[in-house]
Formats: sequence, structure tokens, C-alpha cells
Amino acid sequence: METVTTVAQLHAVIKEWRIAGESIAFVPTMGNLHLGHLNLVEAAKNHADRVVVSIFVNPLQFGVMEDFGSYPRTEDTDQQKLAAVQTDLVFLPSVADIYASGAMTTIVVEGLSNLYCGASRPGHFSGVATVVCKLFNMVQPDVAVFGVKDFQQLMIIRTMVMDLNIPVDIVGVETTREDNGLAMSSRNNYLTDAERITAAKLYQVLCRARTAILVGNQALKEIEVDSVFFLHKSGFHPEYFNICRSSDLKRATADDRRLVILAAAKLGNARLIDNIVFSK
Repeated sequence: METVTTVAQLHAVIKEWRIAGESIAFVPTMGNLHLGHLNLVEAAKNHADRVVVSIFVNPLQFGVMEDFGSYPRTEDTDQQKLAAVQTDLVFLPSVADIYASGAMTTIVVEGLSNLYCGASRPGHFSGVATVVCKLFNMVQPDVAVFGVKDFQQLMIIRTMVMDLNIPVDIVGVETTREDNGLAMSSRNNYLTDAERITAAKLYQVLCRARTAILVGNQALKEIEVDSVFFLHKSGFHPEYFNICRSSDLKRATADDRRLVILAAAKLGNARLIDNIVFSK
């Protein structure tokens, strides 16, 4: 495995691969890697000859009073994990490598970016779209792999790629979970042992809502309200719990058949997100 820190170094390696006729898959991360990230790398290996992983804590997607300064930076351990799964190249840029001084261009995917997580984190998805677009321009991959756990983010990236005619295939990989159902996340490190047990209830309430819909309960608003009440009672501070159409994230009606239930809640020092996608 090779590690590069500058765009010039990155391009030199990519150029060699392209001359050899090799395809490239890309997995962008913010580091502090866990099994879920490594599963993305394994999936990427199935889609291309070479796999590039970036590790970059993106300041543009952190809001005021969010955890940019304290977000875990574990580059040495991350590189060991990536070498173990036979990653070809790790890109470790600095902020100055990604954002030129005085840069004035950002990307906003209108509509989708203002919903759900976007409502509580203004500017977050503009930061995500901007850095992902820049990384796509730098890496120039054939395929990019993202986790389905961040379903709204995945939708925004797919929309951006389509709208801007970026020649990258976007692959979504199912959420990797702990044995108790908790979706793996770097921010799970903020949870205490007791909170980790409670945190599993977020996925449990998603499954319970899905079951209610599948057995014929059409009172979607009532299911949402009951789910929020359950989370409050369990010790969470829910931000949202919404039953949506998986195609465009608009609020679902009883006639919609392809659904995603999106949830976000704070527990202790951690902000947790999760979802469940299904058809009825």
C-alpha cells in the first residue's frame, strides 16, 4: 500500500494506473476507521482494479459548535487497517491541499440539502458536496463507494453526480452493525458503555416502525409520533423520525410503496443517525 499527501503525488500514481489500463474505485472517509469503512473498501475491490481511500476531516461540513476540533484523528491506525485489507493507495491531504486560500466556489444540491440533517446542520451538505466533488476531480475514479447509513448524503451525492455529469458510478453499501443492531459510526466512540446499550434502541424503533407499516398500518404520522415518544422515553433527544419515499426523500403517503425511514437523535455526547429502506 502506498500513501501520498499531495495532489501531484496522487496524480502521478493515477497516471501510471491509467497507462496500464486499470480502473479505479474510490472510498472517501474522514478517518477514525471501523469495520464499516473496511467493508466499503472490500466492496470497492469488487468494482475496480485499484482502490483509493482518502482520509480528510473536512472543515466545511462542520457547523458552529460542532466537533471539528475534537473529531478523532487516527491516521496511523487507519493506515494499518487499510493495509490489512489490501488498499492500493491512501490519500492524506491537508486542508490547504483541498481548499485554496480565498476559494469562493461551493456546491449546493437544492432541496435535498435542506431536509432532515440539513435542517439541523445548516451548510453541512454543501460542505459534503463541495469536498466530494473536489475529491472526484482529484482522484478521477470510475466508481465511488459510500455507506447507505448516511442515506440523505448518498442521495445528495447521486444527485450532484447526475446534475453535473460527473463520470463516476456511485455504489451504496449496506450499513454495518454491531451485534445489538447499532449502526457502526466513528461518533459511537463518544458513547459510554451504558449509552451503547441504549443506542441500539434507535435501530429497534426503526424496525418496529417498518413492521407496523408492513402489517398494514397506514397511519404514518402516528407511527412517527409514537417512535419519537419511544426515543424520548429511552433517553434520546430525537431530532427527527420521518417516513419518506426512498426515491426523493419527500414525506411518504399511504400510497407510496418504496420507503425509507430516517432518524437522528442525540444520546449523551453523540449524535446518531440511522435509517431503514424497504418496499411494501
